Amino acid sequence: MHYQSIYRPGLFDGQLIVVTGGGSGIGRCTAHELAALGAQIAIVGRKAEKLASVAAEIEAQGTAVSTHVCDIRDEAAVIEVVEAVLARHGRIDGLVNNAGGQFFAPLADISTNGFDAVVRSNLTGGFIVMREVYRRWMAQHGGAIVNMSADMWRGLPGIAHSGASRAAMNSLTESAACEWAASGVRVNSVAPGMIASSGFDNYTGDAMATILQHANTIPAQRYGTVSEVSSAIVYLLSPAAAFITGSCIRVDGGAPNARSTWKLQPHAKSIPFNGFHLDSTPQLLRRPG
Repeated sequence: MHYQSIYRPGLFDGQLIVVTGGGSGIGRCTAHELAALGAQIAIVGRKAEKLASVAAEIEAQGTAVSTHVCDIRDEAAVIEVVEAVLARHGRIDGLVNNAGGQFFAPLADISTNGFDAVVRSNLTGGFIVMREVYRRWMAQHGGAIVNMSADMWRGLPGIAHSGASRAAMNSLTESAACEWAASGVRVNSVAPGMIASSGFDNYTGDAMATILQHANTIPAQRYGTVSEVSSAIVYLLSPAAAFITGSCIRVDGGAPNARSTWKLQPHAKSIPFNGFHLDSTPQLLRRPG
């Protein structure tokens, strides 16, 4: 069984696309879809064993993959990885700037170090990666970059450090889209809402309760799938998005549109798309009741 993408086979033939945070969740799914569409893939992440597992999955489908262990918050390590990708593949046509992370905590309880760590993961690290890919390849050859934002349009109470950094990533995306257009580089972002992925199982306590209540609070009345986020990323990398730069695609089930003036009705009319043949339901959503 292979990835069931909505896009045509061979769409990315001859291209090399870097996917950061490629060892799990959205990054893993996106790497699979791009590989299924003909791209060679370089996946980047902090844990070698996770990268090796994803690489084996993709290689079993017949696509070449390189793995690169890197903490994107480390500037020297990022430079080394970009150089290694270019040495191995000779080009970088696309960047999926997906790596990041956060933890649930009330704003008053977040230490300065904790705040800085999340901002460095979700914003500064992404900036370092896109800057070095631009400097070392795309400035002369063009390309497409897709950054990771989030559903932070009305703030993110409980993970305010993540909301702040994701909002800043949208601004960074808009600035880069303007500055790098003359080099033939497009820069866009995607803003996922609550996506059912392996990341759900990293949370406990109040965070679990928040996740389990979320679907009832949005118009779509469900969680998103990693395939739905990947589809948006792939579109922004594709030739169909040639006139799109500095934009953000929300993949959130209408979450920011819910208002106290309108009572949401329970329904099952929003049908999920799931093209990822290896996707599985997070353990959190398998719990009884």
